[in-house]
Amino acid sequence: MTAHLKVTEIATAYDRIDVLHGVSLEAIQGKITCILGSNGSGKSTLIRSILGLTPPNRGQIEFEGVSLLGLPTHKIVSRGIACIPEGRKVFPKLTVEENLRVGAYQLSDEAELKRRAADVYEIFPRLLERRAQLAGTMSGGEQAMLSIGRGLMANPKMLILDEPSLGLSPLFVKENFRVISEINKRGMTILLVEQNARQTLAISDYGYVLSQGRLVAQGTAQELTENTEVRAAYFG
Repeated sequence: MTAHLKVTEIATAYDRIDVLHGVSLEAIQGKITCILGSNGSGKSTLIRSILGLTPPNRGQIEFEGVSLLGLPTHKIVSRGIACIPEGRKVFPKLTVEENLRVGAYQLSDEAELKRRAADVYEIFPRLLERRAQLAGTMSGGEQAMLSIGRGLMANPKMLILDEPSLGLSPLFVKENFRVISEINKRGMTILLVEQNARQTLAISDYGYVLSQGRLVAQGTAQELTENTEVRAAYFG
């Protein structure tokens, strides 16, 4: 199995205080890899490190065998990594269609833009129905669809999803995870960063558990589901 993303012994700090302590992980090509952790565990710092927003002080981050260290964020994104941020950050005063076009801002080929939008509408038929609607007037679940759809418009090789279930109703949480699984079945490598362990492990292939900036467990989704400490922390 090929590692699409490889993080090796990174340490990342804010104001010289380490937040991540020697974190190593791999996201395998074509698989769903999850990062589980509660608030303050270092999940967001890990994403920021990968995207070059808060570069690590030590360690290595490679994508497709090439180091990402020292690259500005837009260069990292252009290599094929798209991130769906926590909190469904859509452009509220733009329509659904305009939001999707923002996701492919580096693309000038109109035919390719329409092809990518058609692919997104196939995954999210509701967005097609509402393509002329202002994003700010949509429900939280619909905005979550739009946020993922906008990320897919960049035609990425890997998708990082940051807390996609946050603030959604149980019905939309279930639908969101179904869609993530469907996108993965189309060949997309996914790094899923979540607190919702039960739903996350149900669709993941492999996972890591982060606590206070350190990896405290890792294994297949089934191994983590059966891990006594993980069950106590996340399943009650």
